[in-house]
Amino acid sequence: QLTLVESGGGVVQPGESLRISCVGSGFTLDYYDVGWFRQAPGKEREGVSCISHSGGAVNLADSVEGRFTASRDNVRSTVYLQMNSLKPEDTAVYYCAVVAHNSECSQPMYWGQGTQVTVSS
Repeated sequence: QLTLVESGGGVVQPGESLRISCVGSGFTLDYYDVGWFRQAPGKEREGVSCISHSGGAVNLADSVEGRFTASRDNVRSTVYLQMNSLKPEDTAVYYCAVVAHNSECSQPMYWGQGTQVTVSS
């Protein structure tokens, strides 16, 4: 089986930090570009960050610039999203996805199940 599993979500207060993970199994995750996406209640899914197979990363949403950073550890077949200075508006289910090469994460191909991040006082 080919799977992507997100973990590390939870409930935090505004201003706190959280790091979520995406682990691939059944395939070699380091071969692929990976995107982070999120979907808040009542809103459409949006791209958050994109990281290439070689580790170059770019944020896809202006709202997270300067606060969120994607990274990867190919030895552990894991992609991370470090989220700092979290705001209530960041509350969403966060998904990782394998995306097409050189698509700037515009073409997700295989999704994980998501992990819930809740930012609340």
